[in-house]
Amino acid sequence: MKKMARIGHENNKVLEWLPQALLLDILSRLDIESLCSLAPVCRALNCLVSQVLSSVSILDLSGFGPTVKILDRILKHAYGLRSLTLDCSQLEDSAISVFAKENLEELVLTKCYFSTDIFLTIGLNCKHLRSLALELIHGDEPHFSYCCNKKIDKMFNGCLFLESLSIKFHDSYPLQDDFNSLHLRLPKRLKSLLVQSISNLQAEALFTSTEPSLDINLPQGSVVLNPLLGHITPILQSLTLVLDIITDELVLTLCNSLHHLAVLCLEDNPQGIPLLQNDLSDTALQSLSLCKSLIRLSLSRSQPNSFKRITDVGVLVLAEGCNGLESIRFGGFSKVTDAGYISILQCCQKLKKFEVVNGHFLSDLAFHDLESVAGTLVELVLISCSLLTGETVDSLASCEHLKSLHLGGCRSVGDHGLHSIAKLRELSSLDLSGADVTDSGLSALGLGCSPIVTLCLRGCKRVSDRGFRKLLVEDNLISKTLSTLELGSMAGVSDETIFRIVKTCRKISHLCIRHCFFVTDASVKALGLMQDIGGERRSIKRLDLYNCVGLSVDSVSMLSRPYFRGLRWLGIGNTKLHAKERARVEELCRERPGLSVCVYGCQMGCRDAWFVH
Repeated sequence: MKKMARIGHENNKVLEWLPQALLLDILSRLDIESLCSLAPVCRALNCLVSQVLSSVSILDLSGFGPTVKILDRILKHAYGLRSLTLDCSQLEDSAISVFAKENLEELVLTKCYFSTDIFLTIGLNCKHLRSLALELIHGDEPHFSYCCNKKIDKMFNGCLFLESLSIKFHDSYPLQDDFNSLHLRLPKRLKSLLVQSISNLQAEALFTSTEPSLDINLPQGSVVLNPLLGHITPILQSLTLVLDIITDELVLTLCNSLHHLAVLCLEDNPQGIPLLQNDLSDTALQSLSLCKSLIRLSLSRSQPNSFKRITDVGVLVLAEGCNGLESIRFGGFSKVTDAGYISILQCCQKLKKFEVVNGHFLSDLAFHDLESVAGTLVELVLISCSLLTGETVDSLASCEHLKSLHLGGCRSVGDHGLHSIAKLRELSSLDLSGADVTDSGLSALGLGCSPIVTLCLRGCKRVSDRGFRKLLVEDNLISKTLSTLELGSMAGVSDETIFRIVKTCRKISHLCIRHCFFVTDASVKALGLMQDIGGERRSIKRLDLYNCVGLSVDSVSMLSRPYFRGLRWLGIGNTKLHAKERARVEELCRERPGLSVCVYGCQMGCRDAWFVH
């Protein structure tokens, strides 16, 4: 203890010689993790860190789940905080009052296990809140029950300036169609609304009533929402709903009620095959064609079901009526052919994002002429479109501003198209999962001029270590930019590729090697001991080792400190680490409180599956 005290005293003396303004400037450039590490070193640094945090206006803590003790230390002096994003996976109700600050204008809470009392605290403490996003696992009762609605109602009464609201409930209860539970009062300023999940009947009722309440007991600037959330004010510009089923009646109701709608995203997951007479049809698309303000439209249905009543005719009418669309997502349009997709690409000349999922009749023909959108297209997502080949990829050579290209599940896309991809100078995200690429194709990417940050090669069974020797060459462009790499289900990948990643990739931070059977403890050790390159700090933040059967129980020791500095998420399901060393894994979690360990086989970071844990 005396030695530690003497070190702290010496640090204070050194710091006294340096100008405070210089120290504050240096500390202000550090991330939150580095600041938290410096604070306990000595009193002088603790004081300086507190001053830096007091001036922070935007804070993003989504990269790791802090405990309530750590969170309190971070936010204690954050008097100027206006925007907070928080991973709540390790927080309980007692932490709500810690982060629900009076000056907050934006609050984003992910992976929450709170009770619905959170709505009461936010309404009481966050009077100036303008944007709220909340994803909550709610297991005590069905969401939007009487009790839950009552608390949401009180939050609305307190947050009268709310302009953006996103509420995602994750629970195992079936959707309820109880319309008489409670009247809720929503601030009149609301412009953006996201609700997950909600039944089709609830959503219809939500927008059916058009008359504001005349109740003099309501807070000024509020309207009655009846029966679930009631009628939303006509100024609503963005609406996202996750439903049990999308119907023509719902779309017609939305078109008639919301005249300023610019963003509409509807997603459903029917339990069973929907009855044809109740399903979405061309009639709904024709009504949407009258919404001249629309700039973003997403209509999608989860597999194995699809929209069987939507045809090329409906898509054509939509394209002609809403030719100002900048973003389009179609998922599950099983009857639409090239003719429908061509009409979108020809009519919507401001198109920046085009996404098709499970387009069974989408072929290369749709992309032969991209002249209308070549100058605007930034993101192209074509998932599980089995008829597409390298010809489509070749056609993208004219899209000079393309930044994101996802071709997951397009099994006929091969090496030929990669030569065209490699010429795209702004491409930063590339998904080739399941494509028919080989080592030769990776060689083309390695020689290319695309600054790829995120690369997914999952399921590319013809790629081996040899391909990565050509892709990741010391000082080539992709080695300098690559941050996220997914190599799942690739039998040709072994320790050699992992060693090459460690040696050449300057910014690698997210790595997925699930189902790579020839990866051994040597790879884990190399990743854990990864050194900085050219002064750039490197650390693996997310590592997916699911079903890496080549790992032994000894690799657990390599996951402890001081290895893997900065590790925030680890997937070890179906490995010997989980099967035989559960006690040591639990000890690892206690040793590294900021680390989330997943044994359920979730995708990297758990993404949308966190609530099943």
